Amino acid sequence: MIDAFADTIRRAAADGRTLRIRGSGSKDFYGVALEGDVVDTGSHAGIVDYDPSELVITVRSGTSLTEVENKLAECGQMLAFEPPHFGAGSTIGGAVASGFSGPRRAAAGSVRDFVLGARVLDATGRDLSFGGQVMKNVAGYDLSRFIAGSFGTLALITEVSLKVLPRPVAEATLCFDMDEARAIETMNRWAGQPLPLSATGFVDGMLWVRLSGAKAAVDAALKKLGGEQPADAAAFWASLRDQTHPFFAGAGPLWRLSIRSTAGPVKLGSQLIEWNGALRWIAADLEAEGAHRAAQSAGGHATLYRGGARSAGIQRLAPPVLALHQRLKRALDPQGVFGRHRIHPEF
Repeated sequence: MIDAFADTIRRAAADGRTLRIRGSGSKDFYGVALEGDVVDTGSHAGIVDYDPSELVITVRSGTSLTEVENKLAECGQMLAFEPPHFGAGSTIGGAVASGFSGPRRAAAGSVRDFVLGARVLDATGRDLSFGGQVMKNVAGYDLSRFIAGSFGTLALITEVSLKVLPRPVAEATLCFDMDEARAIETMNRWAGQPLPLSATGFVDGMLWVRLSGAKAAVDAALKKLGGEQPADAAAFWASLRDQTHPFFAGAGPLWRLSIRSTAGPVKLGSQLIEWNGALRWIAADLEAEGAHRAAQSAGGHATLYRGGARSAGIQRLAPPVLALHQRLKRALDPQGVFGRHRIHPEF
């Protein structure tokens, strides 16, 4: 399979064509444009190595997220960054290439934090390996972590090694009825205390707080915080992870603001807030300039995550940051073989 991928890449480079790497296509909604001949990695599947005692799993890029998570669950372990499932066929390669993380991201870290190593094919078809199966394994720049969030624009992932974590012994969710300003203040105040917070979410005037960890710690937090324990907690967190919550319904534009967690309410439309206030989802047909300006004034940036006019780009990167992205793209894919215009109109 790897030889076939490499041959496809070499022929595309020789012909001046671009390729679009795709696992299941569950994230085709994201980006500026979908261009190029599809390279389907879904059949390149299977768990290569899994050592529960070392908290490391190595899998081929086309392996389904469900298969990986089921295998980890057998040993009481998990992918702590809670990658979203945007369909039954979502793959581990797509999870890493997109860099999307779920509700646990603020407590546990992002996809990039858990990538230990990667095997990739570069724009000339070379079979390369970076990183390894331990955290401290790289001197200098680590391409395996650059791959996270690159959406197939730098290389074709064939295998990835990920750090996994034990599933929490105890878990509980609390709900509180409050307004947005108070919810933001509460999330940040509790995040600064020794509480076993693993996720927070605010929507429809209700603050949801998930507690995970040792039973004694969770029980103590429940007693301290009060609130109501909803019966549908697991479904709620899954609906945030997979964006099946009613807030995300419809085909209208969806903006994603990554800002200071302590920033006050951003008055731009209907919102869902995660990550202790650092992630603000806005379901509204916003004027792009206003969205980017609001995010910048709140110490972050805005992304047109879904829908809307995308030809001008989905983000506005500061000139030095864009220059760094362009230099990285030129170094790894000078001919533009991979994912042309997928995440930046500039390349």
